[in-house]
Amino acid sequence: MNQLINACAVPANSQIHPQLPGADFVDAHRAAVGNIERSALGHFLTLMSSMPRWIDNLMVLRNRLVRLCGLKDLGRLSRVDLQRDEASYQVNERVGIFTLISNSPDEVLLVDRDKHLDVYISLLRLPLNADNRREIVVSTVVHTHNRLGRLYMLPVAPFHRFIAPIALKRLIRAR
Repeated sequence: MNQLINACAVPANSQIHPQLPGADFVDAHRAAVGNIERSALGHFLTLMSSMPRWIDNLMVLRNRLVRLCGLKDLGRLSRVDLQRDEASYQVNERVGIFTLISNSPDEVLLVDRDKHLDVYISLLRLPLNADNRREIVVSTVVHTHNRLGRLYMLPVAPFHRFIAPIALKRLIRAR
């Protein structure tokens, strides 16, 4: 299996695409996955649960620092329940640090809203290709609301572009 992870445009047919106008940060990566039957939510849960420990530890540090500014503690990225039946997740329910906006077999759209910014994340499962392989696209769109949001994104944006491919590599290995 080709384990290449490539930066790409946010797919026009993705449910996150309408969030692009006015976005302050946009990032999308595409990768081939091994489990072609797993749902978009299943891939998302696996992606989050396989986050490297050092990234989770950085989230702990982030949470401590942002509380000083009155922002919420998001918890750990990897704190998702892999034992829970995917079909039991409902719109407006928390899935790890995000809130579920929509869920279909081919795409899951989630958001985290805070006073300084809104972070949207989509995992889109693309149709099987001619070789019976499947790719997914993970897209992130951020809208900042104020100076604090713009300041917050200064270190987060380049860091996100660095860790997104790392997280996708771990998803590919997790199968």
